[in-house]
Amino acid sequence: MRLLKASLLSCATIAMVAGMNVSAIQAKTVKVTFTAEETTLTIDNKGTKYAAWTYNGTIPGPVVRAKVGDTVDFTLINPKTNKNSHSIDFHAAEVNVLDEFAPVKPGHTKKFKFVPQRAGVYMYHCGASPMAQHIARGMYGVIIIDPKKGYSRKFPKPDREYVLVQGQYFPNADDAKAMIENRGWAGSLINGKMFNYDPVHDPNASMKRILVSKPGERVRIYFVNANINMPVAFHPIAGIWDRVYLNGSPKNPLYDIQTWGMPVASASIFDIVSPKGKTTANAIVDHTMGAALRGAITVLLNSKDADPKLGRNGNYIVR
Repeated sequence: MRLLKASLLSCATIAMVAGMNVSAIQAKTVKVTFTAEETTLTIDNKGTKYAAWTYNGTIPGPVVRAKVGDTVDFTLINPKTNKNSHSIDFHAAEVNVLDEFAPVKPGHTKKFKFVPQRAGVYMYHCGASPMAQHIARGMYGVIIIDPKKGYSRKFPKPDREYVLVQGQYFPNADDAKAMIENRGWAGSLINGKMFNYDPVHDPNASMKRILVSKPGERVRIYFVNANINMPVAFHPIAGIWDRVYLNGSPKNPLYDIQTWGMPVASASIFDIVSPKGKTTANAIVDHTMGAALRGAITVLLNSKDADPKLGRNGNYIVR
């Protein structure tokens, strides 16, 4: 009997160790390097220039993607040519705000690691003072944390994936006080531009810069409200959200939603499935009219000749 118990315990121990090794093998290190760039970008379809602060020169910054249990190995470079300190605040990271998220002076570099524990879609942004100005000028983006076990019946694999990030445009980039008080905002940026994907309302926009899918495909949108002060009423005109995953978590599904409210600095997943067998289009909007008619409209065209590359293989953002 003692030999039997010892044998069973040994087998159990081996199984536990084997399981731990499998988990260790499956987990990976995701290396991410951002360079803070104080630059000039175009913020509409007619070529208006803006004194932007960015990560890697784009608004929004690069999409970061990892799984629960992975190690995100992050480096922030602030070149000595910059005039301001910058930082990073990953909403997916549970760390020390006074350490990992501390400002980095020009000419310095900061490195840290974190292991995300909760699946979801999260905003990241600069937290250097004044934070409102750093965010408004473009220092924000998306980090997607996928569930460790992948897709499931309640969290199906999409046919296409897009990232949409909404921000407020303040023409006077130096007036941080106006940003805090919400004075003088003149436009809504979607992925860094007003009417970025809307040739219907902006004659300067292009039909080549819209979201596409084939009829019947499941399109998954990772949406972040990076506004400084304004909530978003996220709605697909001529459609209904098939599923909304609050905070992007597979644990938080809602079904058959017409409009969903998004507080500032929040993110969620929105799935939409177009009718099969015919060409249709949706206008994905912030149904707050003051925002929609200042740029927060995105066209999704569902047709049989949809570009097979868009929304696939990491092409989350139509640039």
